Amino acid sequence: MAHFAVGFLALGLLVIVTGATWTAPLLIIPVILSAYIVRLRTIANGDTVTARGLLGGRTVRWEDIDGLRFTKGSWAQAQLKDGGELLLPAVTFATLPQLTEVSAGRVPNPYD
Repeated sequence: MAHFAVGFLALGLLVIVTGATWTAPLLIIPVILSAYIVRLRTIANGDTVTARGLLGGRTVRWEDIDGLRFTKGSWAQAQLKDGGELLLPAVTFATLPQLTEVSAGRVPNPYD
């Protein structure tokens, strides 16, 4: 669904670009947004959690995570035992049952 929004943005930018050709570099914005949508994710398995962004990612072991924190309207943040934080893209309170399943119970299911 997010790619549809990017497509509509691209169509809107085409109107601007056809009016003034010097604005053609604006068309790179939808390309970057699409790449961001494709790359941005959290990958979890029984041993590790990987948070991927546009330019890189970070993998931590479940043992290095002290807990999860949620703020209003945002993705989860893993509180690390070393005092740091790791943003977990696309992990929301609603997706915690899936995270509970892949974490082998390390993350409690709040809906139980």
